[in-house]
Amino acid sequence: MRVKHFIVLVLILFFTLHFLSSLCPAFQKKKEEEKSDVIIIPDKVKSLFEEGMETREARLDIPFSFIWHTYLPSQQNLHCVFYFKVKNADLGFFPIKTEEEKPEKEKKEKLSPTEPLPTRFRASGHVFLQFNRFEDNRPKEVIREAYIPLKLEIEAESFQPDKEEFYSTGYPVPPGDYLLSMAIASSDLEKVGIQYFEFSVPDITAPEVLMTTPIFFISTINRIPSPPKTASVQKEFFIYSVLQITPKFENLFSMDDNLDIFFFIFGASPEEGGKFNIDVNFEITKGEEKIIRYQTAHYEAPIISQPLPLKKLVMTKSEEGEKREQRNLEAGTYTLHVDIEDKVGGSSLKKTVDFEVKETNL
Repeated sequence: MRVKHFIVLVLILFFTLHFLSSLCPAFQKKKEEEKSDVIIIPDKVKSLFEEGMETREARLDIPFSFIWHTYLPSQQNLHCVFYFKVKNADLGFFPIKTEEEKPEKEKKEKLSPTEPLPTRFRASGHVFLQFNRFEDNRPKEVIREAYIPLKLEIEAESFQPDKEEFYSTGYPVPPGDYLLSMAIASSDLEKVGIQYFEFSVPDITAPEVLMTTPIFFISTINRIPSPPKTASVQKEFFIYSVLQITPKFENLFSMDDNLDIFFFIFGASPEEGGKFNIDVNFEITKGEEKIIRYQTAHYEAPIISQPLPLKKLVMTKSEEGEKREQRNLEAGTYTLHVDIEDKVGGSSLKKTVDFEVKETNL
């Protein structure tokens, strides 16, 4: 078992104990603090939102695009995560000297005259989010607004002006259909890039049948000391309560990878002691052919984090007879089947996720 999955198992215990009462403590007080927390979106940005809202026409002062989103349960609503990509050069990164930020004691240890000072690159600005209720294919009243400071740094060795980087941000939203208007703006608001994104948030308070959050795969998962108090922009990973998660939203894997699957189940019935009794069967197919069927997994909590090795059993013949051996999946496109059964409530649910295996390391 890999170390990162051990971390997940510890976290599952944490979520089991707090699932119904304090699953996402970062947003427990959001409802009470909402009026004082939300910074009003500047009139200039709100006007630009309105100009393009009907036609969804993007504003390209700072070009960016949405690439993936998901949602996860929080204390009051569902915490929605949005991924976008933007080119480094468009964010206005500028070089900074690390020497300027060293403590006085360290500054005395001067570099040699011929050795250049190490540098990083920094970008700052603003991100504004506006959530409009969406009905009859038209945006309606504003439900939520959010301001998120944009503060980014990249090491000089890895900085590439023309490279598009992946970033995430998130915010809790009540159930409903929405049009998200998102702006990335320079510090002086002279440059404002805008994109629009339609999405839906289901009502999970009393589901009559089993349902899940979107199923996705994880690249890395770590625990942070405490939940963030405010929304932020992160590079590559996103933060959910005390979890720092890097998803594999493109669903591309190397031959020796694992499928680390992650999702929540809603609508399952707990036993008297509060534990759940959930069985999940995982199977991989290629077209109509069954490739791998994993042993049934049992869960006592409705959070599912499961590594699935991409190894298939193959029967080989030799002079010594038949024997089984494990082999990596060949390159190609596959489908993961997820069959969920609530042993207490008697309900079930089937889900599928497509993914691709590449020959080379990613």
